[in-house]
Amino acid sequence: MSFLRFESLKKEFGKFVAVRDMSLDVERGEFISLLGPSGCGKTTTLQMVAGLLQPTSGRILLDGKDITNMRPDKRGLGIVFQSYALFPHMTATENVAFGLEMRGVGKADRLARAHAALEQVRLSQFAHRYPKDMSGGQRQRVALARALVIEPPVLLLDEPLSNLDAKLREEMRIELRLLQQDIGVTTILVTHDQEEALSMSDRIVVMQQGDVAQIAAPLDLYERPTNTFVSDFVGTTNLLTGQVSQPGKVSVKGTDIDVDTASAGVGAHVTLSIRPEKFRLSDEKSNQEVRIDAAIFLGSSWLYRVTGQLGELFITQPNTGAAGYAKGDTAFLDWPKGALTLFEDAV
Repeated sequence: MSFLRFESLKKEFGKFVAVRDMSLDVERGEFISLLGPSGCGKTTTLQMVAGLLQPTSGRILLDGKDITNMRPDKRGLGIVFQSYALFPHMTATENVAFGLEMRGVGKADRLARAHAALEQVRLSQFAHRYPKDMSGGQRQRVALARALVIEPPVLLLDEPLSNLDAKLREEMRIELRLLQQDIGVTTILVTHDQEEALSMSDRIVVMQQGDVAQIAAPLDLYERPTNTFVSDFVGTTNLLTGQVSQPGKVSVKGTDIDVDTASAGVGAHVTLSIRPEKFRLSDEKSNQEVRIDAAIFLGSSWLYRVTGQLGELFITQPNTGAAGYAKGDTAFLDWPKGALTLFEDAV
């Protein structure tokens, strides 16, 4: 039996359905991300798990126990909000120890556990500081320590890194994931950041307008999306519309492309997806001739916008130390077998 289970969860606000038939099994110690655009139902789902919202229908089971109607404070879950929600008049230690105090833990024990939690998130030296005297990253760690100190069966993270600058956010992703793996706490993260979900999760639940679009491990989700929404939302891709001209070939703007068409019959209108990094640009004549319309240096890679027989495409190439192509250059485009994914839901 799974450790945390959602059974046909549904949440309605009047006539608006925020979450529709959400079912998910989460294993003990697993890190799950709920990923999707604003309004897709991911935060509503998290709030139902936390007990902050009551499901319209469905059940939530934790370690075999039905907690659907249980009060939030009786569930014992750890929650880290986007705003951190720290008490400004309390030091880091006092903030972390507050939950233990509410649970009736004695002063000596709760202070010892609070200091241990702060050490766990590498904040021992800031134990006596107030939130106003700490950076965003430090406040985020205090909030995390406060959630972990109660030793929750499940840790709920509601966009906890969104208020941090880009570099710190990247560092905290690594730290948070390593800490979660070290502690082994079952974790549910809500995020709209694809890179965050891909880099931190064991599995990702992609949500679209209250429905589950796909559930998969990060690599499977990225390489084998099941529809155009997932392909376009998770990472960056090029979408090409075409028609199956014969078995194994799709015509795009008059050009036949070799691709597996087993799922679509001749004449079917389809969409092809290919990631920018799957393309190969070279000076040697090959599949397609293209014109470089824009060349942007990103440090570790080059981003190109090109135009050719297939229309406008975005391509990334690794930085090898050599000069890249410039605007106005001509190059030749190719891609390896299997790089294209076919969807029958034409955009």
